[in-house]
Amino acid sequence: MLDRRSSGILLHPTSLPSPYGIGDLGNGAYRFVDFLQESDQKIWQVLPLGPTGAGNSPYLAYSALAGNPLLISLDILYGDGLLTQEDLNSIKGVFASVDSSKVHFDLVIEHKFTIIAKAFDAFKEKPQEDEYYQQFIKFTKDYSYWLDDYALYMALKDYNEAEPWFQWEESIAKRDATAIAEWTDKLSEEIEYQKFLQFSFFRQWRNLKNYANERGIQIFGDIPIYVAHDSVDVWANQSIFRLDEKGAASLMAGVPPDYFSATGQLWGNPVYDWEKLEKTKFAWWIQRIKGMLEYVDIMRIDHFRGFEAYWGVPQGETTAMNGEWLKAPGDKFFTLLKQELGELPIVAEDLGVITPAVEALRDKYDFPGMKILHFAFDSGRDNVFLPYNYINPNCVVYTGTHDNDTTIGWFDKRSDEDRQKVIDYLGCICDKGIHWSMINLAMSSVANLAIFPIQDILGLGSDAKMNTPGTVENNWTWRYTDGALHDGIMGHLRYVTYLYGRKHE
Repeated sequence: MLDRRSSGILLHPTSLPSPYGIGDLGNGAYRFVDFLQESDQKIWQVLPLGPTGAGNSPYLAYSALAGNPLLISLDILYGDGLLTQEDLNSIKGVFASVDSSKVHFDLVIEHKFTIIAKAFDAFKEKPQEDEYYQQFIKFTKDYSYWLDDYALYMALKDYNEAEPWFQWEESIAKRDATAIAEWTDKLSEEIEYQKFLQFSFFRQWRNLKNYANERGIQIFGDIPIYVAHDSVDVWANQSIFRLDEKGAASLMAGVPPDYFSATGQLWGNPVYDWEKLEKTKFAWWIQRIKGMLEYVDIMRIDHFRGFEAYWGVPQGETTAMNGEWLKAPGDKFFTLLKQELGELPIVAEDLGVITPAVEALRDKYDFPGMKILHFAFDSGRDNVFLPYNYINPNCVVYTGTHDNDTTIGWFDKRSDEDRQKVIDYLGCICDKGIHWSMINLAMSSVANLAIFPIQDILGLGSDAKMNTPGTVENNWTWRYTDGALHDGIMGHLRYVTYLYGRKHE
């Protein structure tokens, strides 16, 4: 699938600079696209873009297809005539005195939604014949297949003070038709507001993506294999998940003990009832992929190995240690997906416990796998992450991902002996530091695509780490500040991109 040498940067939009407490789809995003173009990068990789819940993890969203309204640009709403300068100044004042290198989610949620609600009030005053209003109507019709359920679900969550759907009144939790009709009527205003949020997000995202594509930059998205238990996906499709009579997960997702955790990772999501999915010809999954293709150019399937076999942990367990591997019909699914949609720009996240069967599934459909340089130096010469073992250039090489430490943090934490192993392989550390040495190593590899977390481009330490798997504190909050991506960094990145044959017109 990847047949041309190129490179790009991993950066979640929440990490962009802005005066509103969180990165958004406004000026900071457009300036970042300009930086990518000027440094000859061809890829912007993002994490999942869905609306996040408790813990703010993009991998635990309320919907597999909706966008995160926290990413809506207030400046663009102002440009649309829905906010005043006074509105913008009021929220800028809130964040003027807080640390701009972090997302302060509680403050953002409290204040940003208050301002967006004002934009919604202004929107409701528009006449129905207004072009902006007509765009909204078209959006609600075009995306009704997921938007109607999502808007009702979010309105119900607000009404139920954020309680998960399986703790709601039984009739609506079980989606009784009469209850659905009654609540849709009762919460009509709140439902309209949720639709406005999604219209605003996708209008802004589509314009940003078009801007990037026009400059030769592709958006590389991310699909978590599992959806959150407390999500519209599970609530609206209960039959395709392993749930008990009360709606609790009867079999939970996770992974066994690995590099990141001695007790494994218990994610808690309900796993799929693959037999029932197969009877529907995988309709829900195929619709999900179709939906994603509308707003990304390439997609990474997180935990790809779960399509061959998945780790199922029984209800009641508190760690992932006592799970078991269960077979999944990945081959049947990808065969149908290819028949339905043709060749797909999918990258397989093939990290962790990977078996020959998983590799065979990946290779049968020509999906690129992932190579992580941080994993390359702690075993023998046959380590698959060492660049001289990249037999097939159809892969994506990373220094590290959002789940790894930064390269400087990773190197600093290694023992003297283990640091020497890295230096011996590199030959030396270049005068710009270990982060650029590792970027050079990735760039020089045969992998057709090389991706770097923005933290490595900036040469940051462990305090800039995005996520620590298996923990819930201090994740997803890192941001860079205005001026960090200066001309010196841009020029050097452009130079090494050219040096290693990844620049192209």
